[in-house]
Amino acid sequence: MAMYQSNSRFRVDPRARATFRGARGNGPAHDPAQRRASGPIIDQDGREIPEAELRPFPGGFRFDFGTANPFGNLSREQRLARLEAAAKLLDVAFILPGTNIRYGIDGIIGLIPVVGDIIAAALSLWLVREARALGAPWHVTARMLGNVAVQGVIGAVPVAGDAFDVLFRANMRNARLLRRWLDRQPH
Repeated sequence: MAMYQSNSRFRVDPRARATFRGARGNGPAHDPAQRRASGPIIDQDGREIPEAELRPFPGGFRFDFGTANPFGNLSREQRLARLEAAAKLLDVAFILPGTNIRYGIDGIIGLIPVVGDIIAAALSLWLVREARALGAPWHVTARMLGNVAVQGVIGAVPVAGDAFDVLFRANMRNARLLRRWLDRQPH
């Protein structure tokens, strides 16, 4: 049974047929896989949408996951350069005007109580994960995790913790640790 609104009152459309078949799941009337829209499709402004616009990808849309990962085929040196760039962005990307104090996105995000510290720690942990993917041994990743833990715990203190985050720079320390370890490895 179809209803429409006219003069702020709901009325039954006399042309509509009431079918209750499938009301309890007994037929195709209420099965979304078997139902088809009949009639034109109307947008929010009341205009009819042409059939061609409903299918923007005529040959079908396929996503190639092999070429979609921009970081998948990087060399070890390129991955390390990306990790160091991320560490710089997080810790020393900006200079406080009128001073020589450098801070990064980590310091800005850390100003948000609780949530900011969690996000900053998650970004730092991503760097540790990348180091592990580069083959860093357990003792290097343990030191890196220690740096992240110190920054996370002390950084959670409201005002002094934010100042500590700016000065401690755990991500830069971790990038240096990883660089030193990689420099000692045979190529």
